[in-house]
Amino acid sequence: MSEYKELTLQGLWKNNPALVQLLGLCPLLAVTSTVINGLGLGLATALVLVGSNLTVSLVRNLVRNEIRIPVFVMVIAAFVTVIQLLMNAYTYELYLSLGIFIPLIVTNCAIIGRAEAYASKNPALPAAVDGLMMGTGFTLILMTLGAMREALGSGTLFAGADRLFGPIAKNWTVTLFETDQPFLLAILPPGAFLGMGLLIAVKNIIDQRIAAKEKREIQKVTRIRITAES
Repeated sequence: MSEYKELTLQGLWKNNPALVQLLGLCPLLAVTSTVINGLGLGLATALVLVGSNLTVSLVRNLVRNEIRIPVFVMVIAAFVTVIQLLMNAYTYELYLSLGIFIPLIVTNCAIIGRAEAYASKNPALPAAVDGLMMGTGFTLILMTLGAMREALGSGTLFAGADRLFGPIAKNWTVTLFETDQPFLLAILPPGAFLGMGLLIAVKNIIDQRIAAKEKREIQKVTRIRITAES
């Protein structure tokens, strides 16, 4: 159980592919103009991560070391093709909105990196959990950045939710404020860079405070032990 807890912490926070590894930044910065765009791409990436990690783990002892990278890429490409066809069939408008960034999941370094660094060296279940947690962490950052940009740029949240969830989500849009002219800095790519930098800064501040707190606790325990021994 402790192994899965560590995998969860690594994927969601400690080794988050977007905040720490800084992988997959091209689609992350390009499509996160809304929450739904970020959620759609994040779910697609997470499904590919889980599927490719599981498959790579299952075949890791059958693939020769010299050809492992091409095999991993073929596995990832197969799952991306499946996800692309499903999105084309069931979420066509979102599929058009995400455009070229769906097939580009094949080249996402976060996916091939996890296949090489973890899935190829571990059993199937831990590999699948690792893919799920890494994908979830990546999706959360996509959604957070999308929420920031959509709220500042258009004054809304969850606009276009029906493109992902169907007609039932047609009225899910939350209007924070009315605006006649969108805030273009937030909507355009420079806003994505600024937002991403802010998220990374917030994470670093939190990590520093946690480290400082742990250091104080260790020093406190050390002083108590020294006093007790004296």
